[in-house]
Amino acid sequence: MRSKIVAGNWKMNKNLEETTALLNELAGKLPDTSAEVIVAPTFVNLAEAVKTLGGSKVQVAAQNMHFEESGAFTGEIAPGMLRNIGVNTVILGHSERRAYFGETDDLLKKKVDTALAQGMRIIFCFGEELEDRKAGKHFELVESQLKNALFHLPASAWKHIVLAYEPVWAIGTGETASPEQAQEMHAFIRKTLESSYGSEIAQGVTILYGGSVKPGNASEIFSKPDVDGGLIGGASLKADDFIGIINGI
Repeated sequence: MRSKIVAGNWKMNKNLEETTALLNELAGKLPDTSAEVIVAPTFVNLAEAVKTLGGSKVQVAAQNMHFEESGAFTGEIAPGMLRNIGVNTVILGHSERRAYFGETDDLLKKKVDTALAQGMRIIFCFGEELEDRKAGKHFELVESQLKNALFHLPASAWKHIVLAYEPVWAIGTGETASPEQAQEMHAFIRKTLESSYGSEIAQGVTILYGGSVKPGNASEIFSKPDVDGGLIGGASLKADDFIGIINGI
């Protein structure tokens, strides 16, 4: 059975007091679920998040990391620093990192290699822009993003990787890929994995959907056979909405 995961990417939101309050509310309201629940607050609040959630089933992830283990990289965070404060999962390749900070497949490949070498689990994001889908190039683009950044890895690495498909046109826009569109792409992703790594790995990798998931559509999206949970943006910033999404799995 693949792991079911609901992860909340808080992006550049919530100060320390707001973070602590939301974490305590989430931990107090967390339903009895077999799914993993993960939150990714901003860097400056990660250590406090780990402390606040001690004893809770809610896990903490980082939103990004550098590909070097140390050095003269002002403003950057090394994976060993994350491990040192108890953060063992990192989100890499989010569409905002690609679009606003110029992260390329080659750069992400280096980050992936470093994260794995440092014992991190990766939530790897990828997905197409609206123009790619309109041009019928969405499958081609997704395959390219996966192969360029991940398909150099040995089979053994895949137990440390979670995939997160995010149609960029459905992030923060209120637009959502239909459950059928999500399933179609998730099935394609699994088939692409199978072609290079075989059925066992393809069927064992957790693939999340990221794109305006809400309490009202979560259960329908998560019911699709190749959708194993969600990477949630804005809806993870409100405890009741995030809990409603978790209940949908």
